[in-house]
Amino acid sequence: MSKVSSTADEILASARRFIVAGGYNGFSYADIAAEVGIRKASIHHHFPSKVDLVRSLVRNYREDAERGLLTMTAQISDPAELLRRYAGYWGRCIEDASLSFCVCALLGSELPSLPPEVALEVRAHFRTLSGWLTDALTRGAASGQFQLMAPAPVEAEMFIASVHGAMLSARAHGDAAMFAAILQPTLRRLLAPSA
Repeated sequence: MSKVSSTADEILASARRFIVAGGYNGFSYADIAAEVGIRKASIHHHFPSKVDLVRSLVRNYREDAERGLLTMTAQISDPAELLRRYAGYWGRCIEDASLSFCVCALLGSELPSLPPEVALEVRAHFRTLSGWLTDALTRGAASGQFQLMAPAPVEAEMFIASVHGAMLSARAHGDAAMFAAILQPTLRRLLAPSA
């Protein structure tokens, strides 16, 4: 790996930490320069503006998430297990503090004030996640595994809201266990009585 891409990766990782901690407006290039140990000019070399930096970060995040969802779907055919694994992934990230909040969920709460280029990437992430969950819920309902109380696309949005709300509660209470405490009943509600 070249020094250029390594520096760009360090800049992106730093920006991600700052966004998770304080949102889009919670950091500057000076903050990243101090954390990474480079000059602001180096950041501008890789990412001419903050919009370029955050758009790249969200695009990479979205593409990584898409690959992860596709890989998980290829490995697991059971729709209920897919939802458990997705929730479990976030539960582990929150517990070990490797990623205490979804970057796109946090930025989604800031959509009205985000630059359009960043907002476009955030919305694309939510469309991908919603589509993946809708597919899993539709398959689970067709096989009798899930008992949906609303159409699958609405249930998908409810599940996304539960996951992100559980992240928020875990953060607000300073208790990683809060995440699982909220998500377990959400998953149980979806399961059909016979499942």
